[in-house]
Amino acid sequence: MIRQLIGRGSLFLFLRGRVMAWRRFRHGLKHVHPTFYMGPNCWVASDLVAGPYSFMNNDCMIQARVVLGRYVLLGPRVSIVGGDHQPNLPGVPNIFSGRPEILETVIEDDAWIGHAAILMQGVRIGRGAIVAAGAVVVRDVPPYEIHGGVPAKKISERFPDPADRARHEAMLAGPLIHGEIARPQLNQ
Repeated sequence: MIRQLIGRGSLFLFLRGRVMAWRRFRHGLKHVHPTFYMGPNCWVASDLVAGPYSFMNNDCMIQARVVLGRYVLLGPRVSIVGGDHQPNLPGVPNIFSGRPEILETVIEDDAWIGHAAILMQGVRIGRGAIVAAGAVVVRDVPPYEIHGGVPAKKISERFPDPADRARHEAMLAGPLIHGEIARPQLNQ
């Protein structure tokens, strides 16, 4: 209702900016770009690094040492977890085993992580890659590949045509894109 009244104009952008300023303050996020957006009810470690126009939907759970590139999309309920215990210590219950060093998790530019996907700590999601909803990622995902399943495996390529991939790479290497983007015309 309110969005219909104020539309996508400057008042909407102003209010959205104020909401995100509050969320950045509340979560202690000092290393996120001003255009980063985080939905409500997220649990996020304060050392999160997020690039321009990255987006985190509702109810995400992001542990320490996570880096998001430019234009990254995280769907609702995405979790980046793992490294909680050292279960391989004989004679020590898991609860007392301590925690190993947390590995850095990197989600590169223009990657899209689908609804309720789980990424284990220390993985790297390549530039332009897509992780399907509900996938469990235990290994790195190469650039421009689409992965899904439990554990996640390659489903297909995002850009089978090398010319399309090159054009997309050139766009990502260029200046930041903001506002409305010209959409390609669909054949009718």
